Amino acid sequence: PSLVTMNNRRQVITKVKLLYILLFAAAQFALGADAVSLWYRQPAKQWVEALPVGNAHLGAMVFGGVDQDRIQFNESTVWTGGPHEYQHPAAFKVLPPIRNLLFAGKQKEAEALANESFMSVPLTQKEYQAFGDILLDFGKQQDEVTGYKRTLDLDTATASVEYTRNGVTFRRETIASYPARVIAIHLTASKPGSLNFTASLKSAHNGSTITSSANQISMAGSVADSAIRFEARLVLEQSGGKHVASEGSLQVTGANSVTLLLSGATNFKNFREVTLDPVQLNTRMLGALRGKTYEALKTAHIADHQKLFRRVSLDLGSTASSALPTDERIKAFANGGDPQLVTTLFQYGRYLMIASSRPGGQPANLQGIWNDSNRPPWGSKYTDNINTEMNYWPVEVTNLAECHEPLFDALKDLAISGGKTASEHYNSRGWVLHHNFDLWRGTAPINNANHGIWQTGGAWLSHHLWEHYLYSGDEEFLRKTAYPLMKGSATFFIDALLEDPRNGKLISGPSNSPEQGGLVLGPTMDHQIIRSLFGITAAAANILDVDSELQTRLTATRARIAPNKIGRLGQLQEWLEDVDDPKNNHRHVSHLWGVYPGADITAFGSPDLFAAARKSLEFRGDAATGWSMGWKVNLWARFLDGAHSYLILQNLVKPVTGARQQGGLYANLFDAHPPFQIDGNFGVTAGIAEMLLQSHDPNAKPLDMTAVQSGKEAFIHLLPALPPALANGKVTGLRARGSIELEMEWADGKLKKATLRAHQSKSVKIRYAGKEKTIQAQAGKTYELGPTL
Repeated sequence: PSLVTMNNRRQVITKVKLLYILLFAAAQFALGADAVSLWYRQPAKQWVEALPVGNAHLGAMVFGGVDQDRIQFNESTVWTGGPHEYQHPAAFKVLPPIRNLLFAGKQKEAEALANESFMSVPLTQKEYQAFGDILLDFGKQQDEVTGYKRTLDLDTATASVEYTRNGVTFRRETIASYPARVIAIHLTASKPGSLNFTASLKSAHNGSTITSSANQISMAGSVADSAIRFEARLVLEQSGGKHVASEGSLQVTGANSVTLLLSGATNFKNFREVTLDPVQLNTRMLGALRGKTYEALKTAHIADHQKLFRRVSLDLGSTASSALPTDERIKAFANGGDPQLVTTLFQYGRYLMIASSRPGGQPANLQGIWNDSNRPPWGSKYTDNINTEMNYWPVEVTNLAECHEPLFDALKDLAISGGKTASEHYNSRGWVLHHNFDLWRGTAPINNANHGIWQTGGAWLSHHLWEHYLYSGDEEFLRKTAYPLMKGSATFFIDALLEDPRNGKLISGPSNSPEQGGLVLGPTMDHQIIRSLFGITAAAANILDVDSELQTRLTATRARIAPNKIGRLGQLQEWLEDVDDPKNNHRHVSHLWGVYPGADITAFGSPDLFAAARKSLEFRGDAATGWSMGWKVNLWARFLDGAHSYLILQNLVKPVTGARQQGGLYANLFDAHPPFQIDGNFGVTAGIAEMLLQSHDPNAKPLDMTAVQSGKEAFIHLLPALPPALANGKVTGLRARGSIELEMEWADGKLKKATLRAHQSKSVKIRYAGKEKTIQAQAGKTYELGPTL
């Protein structure tokens, strides 16, 4: 070939290479965007395939149908029941006989007596309910649908469906606005005048009245055998065409675009009053939106959402699997991994938290805020022997502290009802919460003595108050909110602990090790939680310079609580007696509370107990229900074993194929027990953060009242449990105890750079790869560290 021909070829090759680089960069950008989105090639057929939106008051599941669409919705106070006091009057009279029977080894007799005279009245609590459905009927059509795509954009909190039919591209967007407190559905078509459909409401409750007039539909009714009355209202605004109100529906023809606004409210005021008017509430909420365009509503919604969501970014890289629809990615995850799906799971947990728990609303329950059944699993209540707490594990470390507020508001209520339970069931001061609570703040033991009598629900939840203080350094919060509640919980146990006549140690009881073994005295989990509660309450009192006598009492009583024990198999004992079964692979790992979320047993502070706790986790095995895997991801991270932590994550990320399956993810990434429980989603988000950052173990003895425990110093462990599968990445915005914000970048499994932003002045100990460094951080300043610190 001639020289000219060769030069032309080189130019062509150069241009092709440049085009490839540009296309690859564009693809990588697109893949990066998919890290915060879920998408599918088909509508949802089941509820667990639909896409969730929520504003902490209203939640909705968007199916994305073509001929017909369903948007199932909830409101956080639509429950069965009404204001009620659950305590069993004078139940404390049978407390000594129950304890005596347990000391005598007569467990069944103790349970029988407890079931007869010590349980909640009534025996069960109330249930979270479905509210209704928005139904959109576009008519059965023969024209082929092309280009269908259903998406949930986590960054904008927008669920959308888009497809083309007969040359017209149709798009529907659904948002749940926290500022406006409504759900908005916006419909558009690429060709003017192409929108034709009927909108209607369907109630989940018999006897509801559904009427339509002008441009709105009203659905009013009540929950059966409940004090709850409700109203939902759907308002239509359109451009072009016309609509007709008829028989409880709105018929739209020839429209260019349509916006549907859904508001929903009940008469619930608080757990003791149901005096609000839902009709007035809806009128007020919708009146405030009069004259606002959908674009303005959406802009305000996105700004509000991103103010929280964009505080943390995570990039773990991508593979070819990243380009697949979300349901296909779940199936493909076991065949070589998909680090970007790990990023999506992490951010999905944060998204679900923002959507289901915001100031002014109820806490996230067993299903967050979403529920399509009036007989939901476990009542979709608040289960406090792990599930409620797990919901809130990620909020502080992933920079969503405001989302903690509904839980703190609930604790204020529970201290009131729990005070009555403490008095009637234990003849004790303070307040107590057992296995569950509901909208009406029941705190007495429910269901059955063999698992319902568990004393430390309130004590565990009190730790969330302390964690918020450690992360924020907010002394006003500690003084006004946290300390009074912590003090009340600790005061209960000062009164309720009993002396073991065999050795003089203080033990709890009657109680159980959730959810196995039946009614016992002194399970290890109880003692870990109570011992920690006494320590943090004394630390809080010391910081606030109050209650010096109580500080002394708490410290002395704490030292008398039965200690953690190492058993005959080298395991951490679950009970006072050395009876652990190494073949027991129960989903609960209750006696490992001291490892996570507690800090009673740590790698550097108590190595012998730490090794025993690891042995116990090995006995439990790697198979488990969804939420249990969420816990184990965190536990293995605390054991500084990133590979094993990731193995549990791999076990979780698999399609749900049957009710008997343990764990898995539904197509919409909802965690499966099965059935669906949202706590596993939150647990996994916390676990991924725990792989990257830990700030709980300053190498202190577990019973010491150290400066770190009191919040006067801070400790950070960088990349403590980084899995080999996540060897490259970058994270920004994570928070550490001590009010420190972190940014990190790593490659080939090694730290490249870490940036610390201090929000308070204090000494900070930093640990990475066996190296340690202490800096005297100043509030408002930034500190950069390399791999050698």
